[in-house]
Amino acid sequence: MNNELYTQFDGVFFEKTRLSMMTILYKEKNVSFNRFKKIIGASDGAIYTHLQKLQDANYIDVKKQLIDDKAQTICTLTVSGKKIFKDYIKFLETTILKQ
Repeated sequence: MNNELYTQFDGVFFEKTRLSMMTILYKEKNVSFNRFKKIIGASDGAIYTHLQKLQDANYIDVKKQLIDDKAQTICTLTVSGKKIFKDYIKFLETTILKQ
């Protein structure tokens, strides 16, 4: 199989925890820091570091919101984040259908 297929996604996107986060965001649209922590089971520091990398790559937006009088960090996919995730889905479909 052509190696270009496997190198079209950068390391920020293709790292397993961040790919999981992108998948959760694609499915749920808006995800809180605490929701990521519950689903992924990582420490606050690890979650923060992964979110920061996704934000630096412009794949996600991170905003603070007041919900029930408590500040929460809410994440959403950016246009670029949605595009790379959809490209990844197409990549998987193409790879699977070639088999």
